[in-house]
Amino acid sequence: MSGIKDVAKRAGVSISTVSNVLNKSKYVSPELVKRVEQAVKELSYEANPIARSMKNNKTGTIGVITEDMCGVFYPYVVRGINSVAVEKGYQIVVCDAQGTYGDCHAIKREKELFSRLIANRVDGIIFASTVSIENKEKYICQIKKLANKYKKIPLVSIERDFTDVGIDSVYFDGYTNARTAVRHLIDCGCKKICHIAGTKEMEIVRERVKGYKSCMKENHLFLDEEKMIVHGDYSHQSGYTAMKQLMMQVPDLDGIFCGNDQMAIGVLKFLKENGKRVPEDVKVIGYDDVFIASVVEPALSSIHVRKRHAGIESARMLFRRIENPDEENIKPIGIKMDAKLVVRQSTVSSASEDWNLVDW
Repeated sequence: MSGIKDVAKRAGVSISTVSNVLNKSKYVSPELVKRVEQAVKELSYEANPIARSMKNNKTGTIGVITEDMCGVFYPYVVRGINSVAVEKGYQIVVCDAQGTYGDCHAIKREKELFSRLIANRVDGIIFASTVSIENKEKYICQIKKLANKYKKIPLVSIERDFTDVGIDSVYFDGYTNARTAVRHLIDCGCKKICHIAGTKEMEIVRERVKGYKSCMKENHLFLDEEKMIVHGDYSHQSGYTAMKQLMMQVPDLDGIFCGNDQMAIGVLKFLKENGKRVPEDVKVIGYDDVFIASVVEPALSSIHVRKRHAGIESARMLFRRIENPDEENIKPIGIKMDAKLVVRQSTVSSASEDWNLVDW
């Protein structure tokens, strides 16, 4: 197997010149670059990635920490992140905290994942944190200290806005999107609309609940928060259970806004099993617009958020920090992703077919 000395000898240059060409660390004349590249090709030389990373303090790897990869939201995001990483010649390491928001065990696992990625000298980390609002500031301070332990590792938050604690963030406008969903149900004739929300501790959940309540009050609709808002954990089972509870508490409900599509699927199952017609008796709208929304029966109306594009934007943001380390003191950047309403048969029976299979 040929080494860097063999390449230098074949090209008739010094070892340092070969290193400068391969690492693009210093200017080398076009003529010498061509000779080195030709020698590399003739000798089928491959640089030692470990040695290279030790020299330039880069591993060519970024970490991604998700809240729950079993959900159908994060695979879209990870795909977007990976597409940018591949363009940059990087690989990604995906870690799953497997937890619910605010859960102390999930936070412990998340912190362990940060420690592991940082110990392996990743060049940056994109993360979806399970930390509660109340503990956010203290926790992020700890994570930032960890990230600077061996080298300065930039961090980017996905889905939640952490710019107020100094972290670049790509996030969604849950308040406005929730209002859009509820407004659609109202336009469809619903008078008693209930909300199945995610975990209480989560900031984005509180934003959506706030949007739901504001739209209900603005349109002078009856609202009993104790009975008409039920929290799930984003799984289809929790949606099923929440719907069962709502039917007991608000038997004359005619509209359901779900915090994600998975819970909405559970809602549809319960309603079908209990003889309720959708959308004639109860209209249902989800959130995220994942692939399953377009293929269930009836097809699910939903708020389409740009999941893959959010991954792309978070990766671009991270690489701007990686490639410009001298700009570390620049104010954290926040990108708020837009969304749109997608109308299907769960709210409007005459809605046209809309099979969204692109991301399968």
